[in-house]
Amino acid sequence: MKKTIGIVAATLVVELIVAVIFIWSGLYNVSTLSPDPGPLKWIFSTTSDNSVKHHANGITVPQNVKELSDVKTSRNSQADSSMIAEGFDHYNDMCVTCHAGPGLNKSEAGIGLYPQAPDLARSAKELPPQDLFWVIKNGVKSTGMPGFAKTHSDSKIWAMVAFLEKMKNMTPQDYAAMEKANTSMGNMNMNMKMSHHEH
Repeated sequence: MKKTIGIVAATLVVELIVAVIFIWSGLYNVSTLSPDPGPLKWIFSTTSDNSVKHHANGITVPQNVKELSDVKTSRNSQADSSMIAEGFDHYNDMCVTCHAGPGLNKSEAGIGLYPQAPDLARSAKELPPQDLFWVIKNGVKSTGMPGFAKTHSDSKIWAMVAFLEKMKNMTPQDYAAMEKANTSMGNMNMNMKMSHHEH
C-alpha cells in the first residue's frame, strides 16, 4: 500500500514539474489563429457553460422579460416598447460588432475573436434569460466578452435581455426598422440639444 501511494505521489510530482516546464517554455501557441486542440477546447467550453448555469441559477427574471421568453406569452408581454428600444440601443452600440444581428454580419474585429462570439440572432434561443443576464453583467474570462456591471445598472442589463428575447423571433427587416427608428430618435435628440444650446 505504501509503495502504491509513493508511486502515485512521485507520478504527480513529475507531472507537475512537466507542466511548469511547459508553461515557462512558451511552446503553447496563444495565437487566435491557432485553435485549441479538441480536448482543451472541450474543457474550456464545458467549464464556461456549466459555470454560467451554476452562477445564474437563482436569478429572478422580471415578469415582463419572462413573458417575452415564453412563446405563448411573448406577443402579449408587458415589456413595453421603450424597454426593448433601450435594450436595442445598447445592443446596437456595443454588441452587434461581435455578435451580429438579424441580416447582419460580424465586424472584422468580431471575426478575429477567439473563441468566436456566438451569433446571438441564432444562439440566444438556446439560452434562458437568467443566463443571458449573468453573462452580460459579469462577462466571461479569457474571451472577448466584457462584464457590464461596472457601467450598467441591472435595469439596463434586463433591457438588453428583453431585446435579446425579442430578437429571437426578429427578421432582418424588423432589425433594420428598429435601427432606422433609433437613428431618427438620435437625430431628433441631437437637434433638441443644439436648439437648447442656441437659446
